[in-house]
Amino acid sequence: MRGAKGALRRAGWGGVALMSAVLGAVLVAVGCGGSEPDADTVLRNGYVYTVDENDAVQQAVAVRDGRIVYVGSDQGANRFVGSRTQVIDLGGRMLMPGFVDGHLHPLAGGRALLLCNLNYAPLSRTQMQAAIQACLDDSSDKEPDTWLEVVNWVRQATQAIDADPDKSTLDALTTSRPILVRSSDFHTVLTNTRGLALAGVTKDTPDPAGGSFARDAQGNPTGICEDAAGWMVSAMIPPDTDEDRLAQGRAALAAMRLQGVTSFMDAASGEDQAKTFTALQQAGELTARAFLAPTISVEEAAASPADAVAAVKALAARYDQGTFQPAPGVSLRHVKMFGDGVVNAPADTGGLLAPYNTNAGTDTAPNWVPGTNLGSVYFAPEVWKPLMAEIAKSGLDPHVHATGERTVRQALDAYEYARQQVPGTSFRPVIAHNETVATADYARYQALGVMASFSFQWAQQAPYSVGETEAHLGPDRFARMEPFGSLHNAGARVGYGSDWPIDPFDEMLALKIGVTRSGDPESPNSFGPDFAGKINADPALSRADALRAITINSAWQLRLEQHVGSIERGKFADLIVLDKNFMQQPDEELARNQVLLTMVGGQVVMAKAPFGQTAGAAVTTASGRQRALNLRAANGHAVVPGAGHPHGDGHNH
Repeated sequence: MRGAKGALRRAGWGGVALMSAVLGAVLVAVGCGGSEPDADTVLRNGYVYTVDENDAVQQAVAVRDGRIVYVGSDQGANRFVGSRTQVIDLGGRMLMPGFVDGHLHPLAGGRALLLCNLNYAPLSRTQMQAAIQACLDDSSDKEPDTWLEVVNWVRQATQAIDADPDKSTLDALTTSRPILVRSSDFHTVLTNTRGLALAGVTKDTPDPAGGSFARDAQGNPTGICEDAAGWMVSAMIPPDTDEDRLAQGRAALAAMRLQGVTSFMDAASGEDQAKTFTALQQAGELTARAFLAPTISVEEAAASPADAVAAVKALAARYDQGTFQPAPGVSLRHVKMFGDGVVNAPADTGGLLAPYNTNAGTDTAPNWVPGTNLGSVYFAPEVWKPLMAEIAKSGLDPHVHATGERTVRQALDAYEYARQQVPGTSFRPVIAHNETVATADYARYQALGVMASFSFQWAQQAPYSVGETEAHLGPDRFARMEPFGSLHNAGARVGYGSDWPIDPFDEMLALKIGVTRSGDPESPNSFGPDFAGKINADPALSRADALRAITINSAWQLRLEQHVGSIERGKFADLIVLDKNFMQQPDEELARNQVLLTMVGGQVVMAKAPFGQTAGAAVTTASGRQRALNLRAANGHAVVPGAGHPHGDGHNH
């Protein structure tokens, strides 16, 4: 018979083999069970929050062959315990379904762990220069021609403290290297004169569709490049190799294990991501269920909606692994579209129904009045509607980035058109972000079967959300920012996606903000006591609804709700153990929690004391160097995927 050590060895498929002491403090010796076949694992003496239709709380779970075979009392679980069963004493801790992150960019996040990182700090131009110079000095062997990539610059904070930097800020540094600085919202790139020259950007270079170059009074580019203009510069950076991407994928999976993410959707991917996660899966290193959403660009859709969808279907035919199994696999069943940019100042590229405000006064005596900028909706209705109808016929599920209320409305219009043109379609449309939504459109989500996916952490006060952004949007729109509570109350299905690496990877903080609409001044991933209040008075979610968003609702998005997202008999054993009980902590402490154990398909892929210790606290670069895992690292929305765009992380920001 197999003993506890044999059960531990079965974790090997995940590439996260447990150390010999893992679970040693919590393994319980129990005699032979009753008539039921032995379970591989029984987790008992816990607060088992099931997220079933009644949000029932139980005590114990039994797992066999990667599936849940029992949910109920400790006494009832005894009949599943035999001499081969690994029994984990939860010590009263909260066991719940693994997190389903329905919108992130994993290779981008993994890539950022290896780059020059400004760590989301509020920096003046002088402080920014000092930080970047330190990176240059630490990599002096890369002179004179290797690009320096810098990530996690909070442009709004620099602008508020000092002024918007430009190419002269970088030209003053001691280097000959081209430099690219990426904003934390990934919609802005700052480059130096060398970078502009290598990208061929001059006074005569036209703004690309879906982007713009900031210019001085003489029309010369200043070095600030918005959206597609930033991609033009990013495309100059040499492409990542296959080994680079494998290192990025491993780092991302390590981060997900620590965060308790057991299923995820890469919300703008392509063949590079498909190849990477397939290779990791085939090597036994995939420790979360990978769902990929290739991007369809405006140009592809305008040329031929049918061809654009067929290209995604062809990719799915090569990489989708079919029927879901307890062990994690790779699925390609979604398609991503970028509807606009961001509603945050100073970019103001999210599509609005009425113009952004502009300051007709002075800095000391501002007078905010409507300007002329409505932001952008990248897909014209005559392009978007037929594209969405093609998607509805294809069997793929659409996922739209929309931050502005006009973009949201036009996405809803396109979804409505698709349902009219393809009666009986079973597609599951999603709008991601939904930062501003017209109240008249709240009820349309439920009516059209559209899920609203939110990054809850954006509903905290932050340099990017208050101040300039608040003034640019005006009081009415700002009062409706991040309306996940209002949409939920209007009957919409609300899901969750971290959008990592837009922000530090911190699922517990995001859940806290979903419940309180305010950050945690003690968290390094919030913004301190000056930004501790609620962002606005829009409704929050209950704790139960916040947990449903990050479990069963996001599982619905992935068509996984029959397999994961709740703790019920027959489902895959994708489970996590929390240090503290999310349903019982005080509101202000909800973010001060951590995942202690992550299980995917019945295999423990991450464990901390008292459940032991697994590998995964460090990442290895493609060159073999070890680096501590820092989940505040983020980057990677370098370029839109496709020919000529080397990094292929896919986020068109």
